[in-house]
Amino acid sequence: MATPETALSQRLVSLDAFRGLTIAAMILVNNPGSWGAVYPPLAHAEWHGWTPTDLIFPFFLFIVGVSMSFSFAKRLEASDRSHLYRQVFRRSAIIYGLGLLLSAFPDFDIGNLRYVGVLPRIALVYLATSLIVLNLSRRAQVWVFAGILLVYWGLMKLVPVPGFGAGVLTPEGNLAGWIDSVVLPGRLYQGTWDPEGLLSTLPAIATALSGVFTGYWLRSGRDRLEIVRGMFAAGGVAIALGLVWGLWFPINKNLWTSSYVLFTSGAALVCLAVCYWLIDVRGYRKWAQPAVVFGVNAIAVFVLSGLVTRLLIRIHVPADPDPITLKQWIFETFFASWASPMNASLAYAVTYLLFWWAMIALLYRRKIFIKI
Repeated sequence: MATPETALSQRLVSLDAFRGLTIAAMILVNNPGSWGAVYPPLAHAEWHGWTPTDLIFPFFLFIVGVSMSFSFAKRLEASDRSHLYRQVFRRSAIIYGLGLLLSAFPDFDIGNLRYVGVLPRIALVYLATSLIVLNLSRRAQVWVFAGILLVYWGLMKLVPVPGFGAGVLTPEGNLAGWIDSVVLPGRLYQGTWDPEGLLSTLPAIATALSGVFTGYWLRSGRDRLEIVRGMFAAGGVAIALGLVWGLWFPINKNLWTSSYVLFTSGAALVCLAVCYWLIDVRGYRKWAQPAVVFGVNAIAVFVLSGLVTRLLIRIHVPADPDPITLKQWIFETFFASWASPMNASLAYAVTYLLFWWAMIALLYRRKIFIKI
């Protein structure tokens, strides 16, 4: 569980910082004091379009891809390919299992289990992307990336949905949602469809591949300033292409549209370029240290914070006239009592985030890095 300090020093610090900022943002937006009082930038777009919150999950999958390009190169040097395959399948199974744990906790009602979600999608994307990277040349990986985006576009626009026809991109009439309702057992997040469903996982693989390509560029041995300029240029082009494609295939997180992949991958490239330039090129590292603390234990803090959130809404405390959840009691007692609804809700989320930073900082100071 503990790793040597030297292992950390060999990491790309900007990537750890970017991962930490992404996980911090994920915890922040997932834990408002009240879901009825959330500032619009901290909520997902209702359907088409995007908010800053809609960038968080694709940023994490992009980071998965970047990390893969580094870790696979090191592991292939240190062990045989069959050993790496075992590691990939083991890690995918563990992440998927943690997703099921979060879904089931604390009631463990198997009949109401959600089989897809954030962690299951990470697991499936990691597995599929790993197999692509380990078995195909870089040129072939680019063709797979482009093919995924085009095939998904074609499926969503051309395959008819019973009762709706082809090319309907509404919550009720889109192909991805229909497949979820027909194929997936258990509970779907939105009742009849799931934003982390089966078909929409396909373009999420392309998101991770965009990170893999970025990792190749970072490892290319080029001058660091050239690397930064290339990342900014590629990011800008991807954002522009996503916006243009969005005129015909709208940017939509719930559907993980091809335009959404390009737009968010471009935004992730630009953000990582900024982090890389500031931290690894210019050497401004102190400001990033709090983010690095989150970044080296990212999955662990996501799972633990999710489990505690579920406990807070499961435990009830006496109140007049009826008992309320422990979360509601904390929110009303310590936040809603002195701030406006929006500010109180945000203050709760920030406090929850800082609590988990303090917990993970204890692990970091003891050089405990939970490897999954």
